[in-house]
Amino acid sequence: MNIEEFKNLIRDIINESAKLKNKHTEESTAPVNYVALFCQNEEEYKEFLGLAGELGSFYKDTQTGPIFLINLDTEQGKLKLLKARKPDETRKERGDADFTINNYNAFKEKYLPKPGFSLIKRENFEMIELIDPDFNVRTYFSNPTLEKQFRL
Repeated sequence: MNIEEFKNLIRDIINESAKLKNKHTEESTAPVNYVALFCQNEEEYKEFLGLAGELGSFYKDTQTGPIFLINLDTEQGKLKLLKARKPDETRKERGDADFTINNYNAFKEKYLPKPGFSLIKRENFEMIELIDPDFNVRTYFSNPTLEKQFRL
């Protein structure tokens, strides 16, 4: 895969994740703030790490894979954070995108009870996960967003 194909893969994940978001919410204008690529095997993981390094710079290591600072224009806004996620049996989809919503608490109250939505609590933040078996991606809404958590 070359760098242009890699950029197109990222944009495809964002666009499919936006379609998922738009099918289940009224947040059609919510901009993307983060993407994780779900590497399907070790070979793909190594390839994506190299391509992510070409596209941007290493920012932070996490248990599930490194995060890179990038600057990529997409139909859903400017993408600044990209993760190449280590192969994981629980992540058979192609990837996920996080979107920024204006009023997280109102969003949570409205959508969390609906099918496909679930709450994931972490030490310093929480996120709402949206999964639909008709899509090959997941969508997340984090509070605070990763950009805010990392002070970017």
